[in-house]
Amino acid sequence: MKLPSPAKLNLFLHIIGQRKNGYHDLQTLFQIIDLCDQLTFDINHNSTVRLSPAIEGVALEDNLIYKAASLLKKHRQDMSLGADIFIEKQLPMGGGIGGGSSNAATTLLALNTLWECHLSLPELAKIGLQLGADVPVFVMGHSAFAEGVGECLQKVELETPYFLLLKPNCHVSTGQIFTDKYLTRDTPPIKISHALKLGGHNDCLNVVRKHNPQVDEAYLWLKNHGDAKLTGTGACLFIAFNNKQDAEKVKALTPEKWQAWVCQGCNLSPTHYALNQWIEQNRG
Repeated sequence: MKLPSPAKLNLFLHIIGQRKNGYHDLQTLFQIIDLCDQLTFDINHNSTVRLSPAIEGVALEDNLIYKAASLLKKHRQDMSLGADIFIEKQLPMGGGIGGGSSNAATTLLALNTLWECHLSLPELAKIGLQLGADVPVFVMGHSAFAEGVGECLQKVELETPYFLLLKPNCHVSTGQIFTDKYLTRDTPPIKISHALKLGGHNDCLNVVRKHNPQVDEAYLWLKNHGDAKLTGTGACLFIAFNNKQDAEKVKALTPEKWQAWVCQGCNLSPTHYALNQWIEQNRG
């Protein structure tokens, strides 16, 4: 089974409070995009989970794909089943586009089918939340308005523009951003109708720019070409365009020191579309 594992954008990110445990209460609008890694899953019968190729700097036990498979193991119908997982990476790490979380969600969805665990999407999302706050939106597989730490999801239908996605050559420390004393933590909550009509801003933007000169430079360059935004805590920035041609024109102007992609927003996750096709073809 081969499945795409898509990225996401935070069209806005409001921090509306902080909990006693240090976590922040958020409101955000998740837009799934069609820029994807590819994951291939083959069943084995020795109960092991193997992942290739190894990701440099990430131990197997720390890889979210391996962790997701490990959490699902107890739900197998046949305890001898394992999986050999091959990943083709395209999504940058540390970009704020949810690549690792998406890989974990894709693993849960694929192995739930291949191992015949028969868990519902909400049950898988609950498992996914143990791995990260962004995993549930990829498990549920639809663009969403999110609250809580990002796990309380309301399905929404968004416009599906083209995006220019740009990644400066740096890695943003999420911990550093969320512990910065100047981070706004009291943005007033908004209703979903407001979010869909008027959008919002990213409370992390100015703090990220302060700590990461490369992001600041890229943001100043990008905003000359439109309404530049930061996704998550970065480092990726993006602009929405009405058509692909305009996005490609700006991409062609992007300095070579930054990575850039043109992609399109979607409401249904490419993972779910491909998984449904696989089930139809293989389960009759």
